[in-house]
Amino acid sequence: MRKNLALTSLLFAWLCANGALLDAVQVFAWGKMFAENARTLPLGEALCTTFDPAQPCALCLGVAAAKDTAARELPSSVERPAAEKFLLALHSPALPFFAPPSADWPVTLASVTPSRTEPVPLPPPRV
Repeated sequence: MRKNLALTSLLFAWLCANGALLDAVQVFAWGKMFAENARTLPLGEALCTTFDPAQPCALCLGVAAAKDTAARELPSSVERPAAEKFLLALHSPALPFFAPPSADWPVTLASVTPSRTEPVPLPPPRV
């Protein structure tokens, strides 16, 4: 029981710190708006009305305000994403360069011992 509570608390704290909790609330708000709109409108029109930015509900406005507040309170030490960073997704890296091994490696015992020249003995035939 303690482990489940600890894991649930850790997951909730991570969601709050990550901002994903606001996204979950936004999805809940869209679902609630769609359910309310679908009672009186056809499904296609209810879907268009749900995602119409000109007609937000109270939850959508609250989520937008919370996201704005979180963005303003972001410490200056945290680097904000810039448009220049997206160029890295299209950047082609240089080909790797592998230098040849140097010739001044120490002599090993295997390089100075004679190698086997006679043929390898075959196993006895099976009868």
